[in-house]
Amino acid sequence: MTITSPHLVKFLKPMQYVYGNFSELSASAMSRWSPRPSPDGHRGRYLWTDAFGVCNFLTLYKRTQDQNYLILAERLITNVHDILGYTRDGKSRLPGATDDKPLGGGLRIGKIEESGSDGDGQYYHYLTMWMFALNRMAVVSGKNQFNDLAVQLVKAVHPRFVQAREAARPRMVWKMSTDLQKVLVPREGSLDSVQGYVVYRLIQNASSDPENTLVEEIDDLRRVFHGKYDHYRSLDALDLGMAVWTAHWFTQGKTKEKWAVNIRDRALQCLDALFTEDFFDSALNPPRHRLAFREFGAAMGLRCLDPETQTSEDEKKIYEMWDFRASIITADWEKQGILDRMSSDSMGHTAITSVMFSSALDPGGEY
Repeated sequence: MTITSPHLVKFLKPMQYVYGNFSELSASAMSRWSPRPSPDGHRGRYLWTDAFGVCNFLTLYKRTQDQNYLILAERLITNVHDILGYTRDGKSRLPGATDDKPLGGGLRIGKIEESGSDGDGQYYHYLTMWMFALNRMAVVSGKNQFNDLAVQLVKAVHPRFVQAREAARPRMVWKMSTDLQKVLVPREGSLDSVQGYVVYRLIQNASSDPENTLVEEIDDLRRVFHGKYDHYRSLDALDLGMAVWTAHWFTQGKTKEKWAVNIRDRALQCLDALFTEDFFDSALNPPRHRLAFREFGAAMGLRCLDPETQTSEDEKKIYEMWDFRASIITADWEKQGILDRMSSDSMGHTAITSVMFSSALDPGGEY
């Protein structure tokens, strides 16, 4: 698993900080590998971080064609299910889950604290990112059981987070208790409905029976977000990056859909304003006022805009400009010593910062 490309060496370093020096593993040790416990997650795992971790291993596989990275992705998935699919004491599966349906009770966030305003529970947007990671694992590896697990997870959590499903416009909640019995945050997340809609469609497309997979769930979310993003705007770099990432699935090549083009364009307008205001320039906006991982989310979204999918030279140049701007974000944080500070990030979020830096450099496993 020797990597010599400077780009991939830089990509690899944060991943090894989070998950351990997996490049030195022998072939026999690879199949027994367990990821290093993260200090940011309960019992060492945090769902958002590890969703991006899986995708980054898939990126490494795509760039190197080294099958060992598929093994590492699968081992990380198993470890997450064995920890976040269980109660906090690790003694039993979450309510609703069984050995045959290990994700029948959803997956915990992985918060350090059990309760309180920042306590454990289940976040819809974390769950959809994990569904996406499972779906991509299936697509890249050819093992459709991972897509089946994604379907299983949707079926378990969708009825809990999407309420009043019989209404013309169902409503969503942002956070549920660990057992999915109590609403902890009743408001809808900024991008929850459209992100869920896109991920569900990707899962459906990878299903062996797409005409009968997640049809009702997709319709629910279509009704939730219909018209909601016509005037979308945000000042949050991560929110804007995830909006571009979400929309890009249906804005490139032959898959352009009007709603997605609108969300992408409105998010890019907001990001353009942030660049114009020098938001991403540490000389004018000191890092102590910012969170690196949120800006890496913006860079990741921008890097999903592939110039090669555009037919006109003008569109290609615009996409190339956004790719350059993504590099401005990561380069600015590199100048601040982010790679050297990942093991002692004074702002916290160390593992999230690390994996999202890698994703910002190359979201190859993300799309």
